[in-house]
Amino acid sequence: MLSRADHTVSPPLIEIPRRYNAAHDLLERNLRAGRAEKIAYIDDAGRYSYGELVARVNRAANALRALGLEPEDRVMVALHDTIDFPSVFLGAIKAGIVPIAVNTLLTSDDYRFMLDDSCAKALFVSAPLLETFAPALAEARSLKHVIATAGAHGYPVLGQLMAAAEPTAEPVDTTAGEVCFWLYSSGSTGPPKGTVHVHSSLLHTAELYARPILGITEQDVVFSAAKLFFAYGLGNSLTFPLAVGATAILMAERPTPEAVFKRLVDLQPSIFYGVPTLYAAMLASPRLPERSTVALRICTSAGEALPADVGRRFTAHFGVDILDGIGSTEMLHIFLSNRPGDVRYGTTGKPVPGYQIRLCDEQGQEITGPGLGELQINGPSTAVMYWNSREKSRETFMGAWTRAGDKYTVDAEGYYTYGGRSDDMLKVSGQYVSPFEVEAALMSHPAVLEAAVVGMADAEGLIKPKAFVVLKSKGHGVPKLEAALKAHVKTQLAPHKYPRWFEFVPELPKTATGKIQRFRLRAG
Repeated sequence: MLSRADHTVSPPLIEIPRRYNAAHDLLERNLRAGRAEKIAYIDDAGRYSYGELVARVNRAANALRALGLEPEDRVMVALHDTIDFPSVFLGAIKAGIVPIAVNTLLTSDDYRFMLDDSCAKALFVSAPLLETFAPALAEARSLKHVIATAGAHGYPVLGQLMAAAEPTAEPVDTTAGEVCFWLYSSGSTGPPKGTVHVHSSLLHTAELYARPILGITEQDVVFSAAKLFFAYGLGNSLTFPLAVGATAILMAERPTPEAVFKRLVDLQPSIFYGVPTLYAAMLASPRLPERSTVALRICTSAGEALPADVGRRFTAHFGVDILDGIGSTEMLHIFLSNRPGDVRYGTTGKPVPGYQIRLCDEQGQEITGPGLGELQINGPSTAVMYWNSREKSRETFMGAWTRAGDKYTVDAEGYYTYGGRSDDMLKVSGQYVSPFEVEAALMSHPAVLEAAVVGMADAEGLIKPKAFVVLKSKGHGVPKLEAALKAHVKTQLAPHKYPRWFEFVPELPKTATGKIQRFRLRAG
């Protein structure tokens, strides 16, 4: 019989002073270590030393203050991965202002909800996103300032505001347990939720995962395909490199295999952070670089379970392991992971030291033997709540424990294996997708009577949406309609949510009360 004591680790003591500002710490530690001239970031436009980064962050902090923003005010950050993101994000934190990082691939309706929900007073936005934001800006009740990265629509330009600001700034006197930043999470059901983190959370992820698991040092060059607006990407490209003085590569464009290959070959990162869908696409590409052309020493994967075959083939080609792990917006980064010298593909590994893991049955009781259970986590980087959502907060944050919404099993050696979601949510390309949302988009098409969406595995074993559709009439040309429906969904939802496959059926399986039986569709 396996008890919790056999497969959890007591948190090591990490001393963070009560008076603590995360941005000030992550920057000043590098100046004290003599890294002012060392390259902190490489983006598509240039290279920036730690000294330049500190000055940019200070200018951003002063620019925010010049706009009349005060400590505890909230600002939305919708910026592509360039030097602007860490400048604004850390500048806000240093000034005691709360940055809210949001996905840059969402729809106008998503942004309308987030602006209204957060009551953000300012929006920092990459100029190409302004067209998508435009419908939401007119209705934003609390928004006072829109600052763009380039001149467009008459909005102030970020670079000009920062150039006019002083390059020195004192940090606001914040505490380790004070609200620091938000990340919006779709969660398991319902609309996006503002996930609230405190100042100490960032450092805990660096000290518990990045240093001991990745072995990250100032000699590393890191590159994350996951963007900074994700909890995963935020740690990969901001917290971890700044905590040790490493160099981070930022890429504004979407992470296609070709774009990733270019950075791996040209910039020679030693650590690469990816997601299973990307690893599979890289291996399938005829342009896959040879092992001798890259400098990788370790890779990580998160967002969804990594198929064992993908991991083995990647290791066979490049000679480096992929450390598959699981994290969440609520826990900020990875809390369960494979580790160097102890990789077992097909599993998510073991608990990261400093985090406790338990599996619970449907009654909430801990499972101490074999069996599938709901994953729950206890660790120092957990969020404090979902903003404006007391009921969901109480369901997810249960005292010291946080519900992940994932099902897992654990073997006698302490390796955890993913068993699916606790609900009908799909995880596509590392992002949650609600089947109900996709179904609603499909049924808004004039040819569709009913629709049901379930997750199906593709040739690489990765989950993608499949739609079962009942048409209003039989007169539609199915091949052309399938393409039309894909395009229709893409116009309404974020790009990764469209169904990859369609099956046109005369009716959907339902219960006596009219509920769709999705388990029958998944079973084929």
